[in-house]
Amino acid sequence: MKDFFDRENLSIFIKNTNVRSLAIFLVVVSGLGVIFAFMTSWIYGLIMLVLIVIGLYFSIELLQRMATDTHEYLKDLAYRIKNGEQQALLEMPIGILVFDETNKVEWINPYLAKFVGDEDLIGFQLEDVEPELYAELQTHQNDEGFQTINWQDKQFSLLVQPDFNIAYLMDITRYADIEEQYEDEKLILGNIYLDNYAEISQGMSDSDISNLRNYITSELNEWAEKYGLFIKTIDDDYYLILGHQSSLNLVEQNKFSILDVIRENTTKQNSPVTLSVGVAYGDNDLNNLSKLAQSNLDLALGRGGDQVVVKADGMQAHFYGGKTNPMEKRTRVRARMISQTLQDLMTESDQIFVQGHRIPDMDSIGACLGIRRIAKMNNQECWIVLEDDHIHSDVAKLLEKIDEDGYQDIRDHIITASQALDQATDNSLLIMVDHSKPKISMSEALFERLKSRVMIIDHHRRGEEFPENPILVYIEPYASSTCELITEMIEYQPRDAEGINKLEATAMLTGIQVDTKSFTLRAGTRTFDAASYLRSAGADGLLIQELMKENVDSYMQRNYLISRVTLLNKTMALSAGEDDVVYDSVTTAQAADSLLNMTGIDASFVITLRDDGAVGVSARSVGDFNVQVIMEEMGGGGHLSNAATQIKDQSVSQVKDKLIAILTRTEDEEKDEE
Repeated sequence: MKDFFDRENLSIFIKNTNVRSLAIFLVVVSGLGVIFAFMTSWIYGLIMLVLIVIGLYFSIELLQRMATDTHEYLKDLAYRIKNGEQQALLEMPIGILVFDETNKVEWINPYLAKFVGDEDLIGFQLEDVEPELYAELQTHQNDEGFQTINWQDKQFSLLVQPDFNIAYLMDITRYADIEEQYEDEKLILGNIYLDNYAEISQGMSDSDISNLRNYITSELNEWAEKYGLFIKTIDDDYYLILGHQSSLNLVEQNKFSILDVIRENTTKQNSPVTLSVGVAYGDNDLNNLSKLAQSNLDLALGRGGDQVVVKADGMQAHFYGGKTNPMEKRTRVRARMISQTLQDLMTESDQIFVQGHRIPDMDSIGACLGIRRIAKMNNQECWIVLEDDHIHSDVAKLLEKIDEDGYQDIRDHIITASQALDQATDNSLLIMVDHSKPKISMSEALFERLKSRVMIIDHHRRGEEFPENPILVYIEPYASSTCELITEMIEYQPRDAEGINKLEATAMLTGIQVDTKSFTLRAGTRTFDAASYLRSAGADGLLIQELMKENVDSYMQRNYLISRVTLLNKTMALSAGEDDVVYDSVTTAQAADSLLNMTGIDASFVITLRDDGAVGVSARSVGDFNVQVIMEEMGGGGHLSNAATQIKDQSVSQVKDKLIAILTRTEDEEKDEE
């Protein structure tokens, strides 16, 4: 009983609200019971009092014991938790670094200490003793969540809490290695196609064909074995490759040098064969990989062949090769087939719309006139979509000639984009000429309206941006111009129909002449055949000269741009206009062409401000340097020797610095390859 009234026990008893309340309740109820018992009989009251006193004693003692046990348990639990926290700080597999506002190390736990060896960090500035770790902390101090860093030849997951001056690091090297192994072992699938095997083998004996095939197959097998790839011959000119992502990474580092090896060695044997390769990765579904690999191969072929396209679904493509100009085909079979298919499409359509790219040149407008003539030869209505607000001076002169010389039928079929949208129906056909990117079309809205019924005729190398599921594609990068392609198609139209007139022939021949720089660049035998046909149809050489004349201002501007030239590596000429002076895009292109005529210049680049506020870059080369890949990296495209781009929201100086950086990096990569 004495222990019951002990001060410490009473203190615990009183502090426990639940026990205290229950005790008070028992005392009150017992007191009321005793009172009622005495009111009935003093004997009953006495007995009840004794029983209640005994019951209260044991009840309160039990409650006191429970309160004491609970208190002791909580004290023990708090001690164990605190001790566990201390042990966790010392033993948990997470590094903890505590530092003050001046980045002086105040404490590190043993897990982190083992990574710094015998070096004592406490009390020292972190940037002095562990500069790499300090740099990572500074970089990620405001990042949310864990960040992966490299430190001490390992990978760590880092979390910085700047408010508390604490950093947490966990070694995830093992898991990173597992992830890396998983990524390295992902499947890749590719298709290899011999671009011109059929043409090369046509004039060869059986033994020579066999030797050529054996050489190519042997070279490909050695290459595949070197990089751990599986290769399977599917056809005389078609191979399948399978491998892992790690193998693809090695091949990409080597820039797919197998293209150069086979091209150079077969050229020495007077049988130049080039490869086109499409490689897909990043998908565990083999069916999807197969479709993507074929799509990548189609893209490589559409860009002229002799190159590799490596691409995952939804990712940017990587291009390799493309160092040679596309080879001209030896037959006109495809031109005839395309021409016949176009006739069928026109017959099935209620009307045809044809549009070139924005700010059209003579090749673009000449191609539009050629398509309109083909439609008329098949008794179909064709509308040329043209906006007059931004056109070259030569196109403006052509439009004036249309008005002056009474070509009213042509003028009546030149409409604006808004008129075309009003007239278009679900059964209309849209033909895109001299371009394949919808975003540079004369009317992107018209493309969106008719994107399920689109045909593309172009001579530029195909880029990543390309319409989905066009009903017919005729892209021939070997051709000099789109006008050349359409001229060939005109030759296969009905003979009894009215042929092209003098103005149309002149416009198309001008387009060929402009794109070939007067038949000095990319002009093959087919080019001269097309030019001969147009001359026989009435193309006027004097009118071509008149259309191509430039005014004094543009002539002076061109010479001024040439005077601003600087040389990069003695073989590349670069000229840039002022940040606030607008130059005509034709003048810019002419300046790039003129710079290429200088002795020792292999490539030229001219950068100017355009009238639409964008910065334009015209790039030219003699063929040994691929300006197309440079312009593609800057968002443009074109040919190996003739490319361009337009960049918005940047100044001429900024674009110039960016171009110089890309050219410098490209030059360094080529030196590394050597």
